[in-house]
Order: sequence, then C-alpha cells, then structure tokens
Amino acid sequence: MRRTLRQLAAVKPSRYLEAGTPTGLTGLFTHAAPRSTLLYLYSSTLDKLQAFPESSLYRQSTEALTKHRMAIVSAVEPEGYKAWSEKAKQTIAEHPEVFNTPEGSVAHDGARHVREVIGGKQFVTSQPADDHDELLTEWDGEKDEGPQLEGSRSALERKGQSEWGMERPGSDVKSVELDPEPQLTADQISDIENKIGAGLIEEVIQVAEGELKLVDVLAKSKVWEDLEEKPVEGQWEYFKRSGILQNP
Repeated sequence: MRRTLRQLAAVKPSRYLEAGTPTGLTGLFTHAAPRSTLLYLYSSTLDKLQAFPESSLYRQSTEALTKHRMAIVSAVEPEGYKAWSEKAKQTIAEHPEVFNTPEGSVAHDGARHVREVIGGKQFVTSQPADDHDELLTEWDGEKDEGPQLEGSRSALERKGQSEWGMERPGSDVKSVELDPEPQLTADQISDIENKIGAGLIEEVIQVAEGELKLVDVLAKSKVWEDLEEKPVEGQWEYFKRSGILQNP
C-alpha cells in the first residue's frame, strides 16, 4: 500500500526518488537524505538518553526501539557510499576550521557547515548556498534607518562591536564544497520501510524528530524522580487489572 502511494504520486517511476516530490500523503514530500537524517536523529536520541537512569522504563524501551531501527537503516548503504564517506572525512581533516565554529571564533563559509560528534560518529549539517541576487530582490518594505551614527557610542551601542574584531576579511575566509551523499534507490528505501513497518520513511523521520524533542522535555522535567506530592492511597487502584472480571 505504501509503495502504491509513491507510484501514484510519481509521474515517471524511476530508480531513485526525486526529493521534494509528493509521497501520496498530504503535506508530506520526498526527503532528500533520509538515511543520514535518521542516523543523526537516532544517534542524538541515544546520546541524550544517557541522562536518564538505567532503571528508567522510558530509557529502556526507547533505546531498544531506536537501536533496532538504527540497525535497519545502517545496514542499507547506497552505491558508492564508502568512497564518498572517505572523501568527506579527508575534506574535514584537511580543513577542520571550516567545520568547527565554536562561540567566539571565526565562522568560515558563513558557518554553513557544522560538525558534531555524537556517539563517536561525525555528522556534518550543511546549509545550501544562498545564490540569490540582492539586486533582483524586491524591497520588502523595511524602513530605512539611515547611515550609522558617528562619534562616541553608549555601552549598549558598543555591545556588538566586540564581535567585529573576530571577523576576518572575506578573502581570508575559507570555503569548501562537500559532494552530496549518494542516494538510496527506491527499492532500498522500500526495503527499509518494510522492515521498520511504520509507514513511509518520511513518516519514520517525523516520529524520530518527535522522539528527540520528547527526550529533551522529559530530561528537563526529570520524570524519573519521585513526585513532589505523593498520590493519595488508592488513587491508581481503578487502573489496575484485577485478573478476573467480576459482576457486581
């Protein structure tokens, strides 16, 4: 049924799914990089679950499900993935400053590439290059505040000037280009969807995103700790299973 949705939505079925095309579900479009996205989300979730005690039932169940789905996704590699991965690692090793933009340092390439190490694995999140021409952009109605004031500034006005000294001239800012990750074929994506059994891979990504947000909320609330106000005796008796249903 899920595969049929994609075929009905696509004008020309092909070996690869085109990013941004309809999936057959309203408001849900084909993801550009589902494999790396899921591995990033699952790794982040497992990393944040370390804040929960091992006795937490939520941690135990979520870890089990996340590791199971992560293993399914990891086992399916697109053609040419190993060569692409080695080349990407080499690029990061040769230009580490471009992929590391900690607070207070130079943001090379507009901080377009952000490297994270999660669970011993490297992930690079890259924003697409902005190719728009300001000369062709219509005025959005923003009010012209005029030229900057000259002379001495107040402490509030000088607040942002400390960052100016950290910036380098544009000619000194490095820029690198990473090759796009090899795509999974439509059959490989279908294989992942069938093994996970939770709908389209885009739906699986939505669930993983929601789980990652939930982990943050539950960790912040420290849900594993005892309640501040103890429940009154017999409060939860109604919800317990008695084992045998007895008629009054």
